[in-house]
Formats: sequence, C-alpha cells, structure tokens
Amino acid sequence: MLKRRCGFKERSTFQGSGKVSGMYRALTRDIEVVVEPFYLEEQSDPDDDRYVWGYRIVISNHSKEAVKLVTRYWHITDMNGIVDEVTGPGVVGEQPHLKPGDTYEYSSGCPLDTPSGMMFGHYQMETDGGEQFHVKIPAFSLDTPNLLRTLN
Repeated sequence: MLKRRCGFKERSTFQGSGKVSGMYRALTRDIEVVVEPFYLEEQSDPDDDRYVWGYRIVISNHSKEAVKLVTRYWHITDMNGIVDEVTGPGVVGEQPHLKPGDTYEYSSGCPLDTPSGMMFGHYQMETDGGEQFHVKIPAFSLDTPNLLRTLN
C-alpha cells in the first residue's frame, strides 16, 4: 500500500519578472522550470519509514506569448523502485496565467517510505490561442542528508 501523497500546499506567489538560481532546470519553448528540493526533517520519522521533502518551483515565461498552466504530471520513484504517478489540474489549487516576462513560484512536497527517491514530470500549458503543449519538469533527487550509499 502506498502511503505517499505528493502535493501538499505550502505557498504560492506571482511576480512580474525575476531571476532565479536553482539546483535543477529545464527549458521548453522558452518556459523555464527551476526546482529546488529540500528535506523536511521536522515532518519526517525515519523510525516509521516516513521521509518528507519539500520543493520550490519557479516557472518563468521567457516566450513572446502568454500561457496558462492547465495540468501537472509527476512521476515519483522511491529507492526501492516503487513508482507513483500523480496528475491533476494546475498546481497548489491554481492554474496560473503567465504573460511574457512573468514568473510564478510555489512550494509543495512529497513523502516517501524510503530515505531517497526521485521525481520528474511535465506541465500541460495552453497559449491564449488554444495551442496546448508540455513543459518539462526536470528530474530531481530526493536524498536525506548524510545518506550512506553502497555501490555494488
């Protein structure tokens, strides 16, 4: 039985423009997605096989057309290879509309039953003209601090 449910809402902000540095980046059709994951030790309980990460995502529209984030898709894999797929409308309960130069930021999170894993996915975007396309969310790792790994 899967205990994880990704996507708890923490916060969201909407800005006109801004430069963001981050750990993981992807650029699709001049839409940039930057992800910064972080381990939430205070919400984790390793004795109960509960490890929780937050992640901050910044979406920047560097294109010349406005776009709306319609849906999201996440592919989450724990260190045992168990995969969970999550789909749904928008992000953190919103479907942001980004004009050229706009930036949208939100934070969410994901619990796992193992001390590491990885996530990647895509957003379905729609232009004001009705064209739909996918924007890549880069793969990023979820690793507890001081995780000891053994290579075979």
